[in-house]
Amino acid sequence: MNIMQLETQMEFLVRILLAGICGGIIGYERKSRNKEAGIRTHLIVASGAALIMIVSKYGFSDILGDKGIALDPSRIAAQIVTGVGFLGAGMIFMRKNTISGLTTAAGIWATSAIGMAIGSGLYALGILTAVLIVFVQIILHRNHRWLRESYKEELSFVIDQNKEALQDLQERLKRMQIEILNVSLTQEHSCYQVDLIVVLPDTYQAAKLLDMFHDVAYIHEIDA
Repeated sequence: MNIMQLETQMEFLVRILLAGICGGIIGYERKSRNKEAGIRTHLIVASGAALIMIVSKYGFSDILGDKGIALDPSRIAAQIVTGVGFLGAGMIFMRKNTISGLTTAAGIWATSAIGMAIGSGLYALGILTAVLIVFVQIILHRNHRWLRESYKEELSFVIDQNKEALQDLQERLKRMQIEILNVSLTQEHSCYQVDLIVVLPDTYQAAKLLDMFHDVAYIHEIDA
C-alpha cells in the first residue's frame, strides 16, 4: 500500500467516523425520550451506510477498465434503502388505536441517508441534515403545548345495570369534552360492561382520566 492509497483510506475512515457521530447525535435525542432505538442503533446504521456507500462507489476501482467489465456504482448503495426499510418496519407497532415507533423508524431511515451522503463525500449535506432532524425532533415534539392534538383511546367500564347509570356516564364524558365515537354494551350478570372508543383532548391522559371516575358509586371497574 503506497502513501496515496493510505491517505485515501484515511479519508474514507474519517467519513465513516463522521457519519457515526451524526448518527449518534440523532440516537441520543431518541434515547433521551426512551425510544426503541438509541445511540448504538443510529450510530451503527449511519456508519454501516457510509461504509456500504464507499464500497459501492470506490470498492471496484481495481477492476475497472478490464475487458467486458461494466459497473453500476448505485446498485450496492440501493440495497441500503431496502435493508433499513426492514429494520424500521420492526420498530412500528399498533396498540389499540395508537401507532407507535413511526417517528423512530423514519429517523432510522433518514440516518441511513445521512450515512450515505457523508460516505459519498457530501459532508455539508449530511451534517446539515442531521442538525435538521435533531431540530425537528426537539421543536416539533408532541409534548410541546402548541403542537398537542387530540387522540383516540379505548375505555372500558363495568357499571350498574340501569339506564340512568349509562346515561350519567355519557353525560360526564361530554362535560369533560370527550367525544364518544363508538359504544359497545354487554350484559354481565347484574352489570353492564361498557366499551367506548373516545377522542381525548390533548390535556387528558387515559390513566389520570380513570382516576377521576373512582369515586363514582355505580362504576365497579375501569380499564384503558
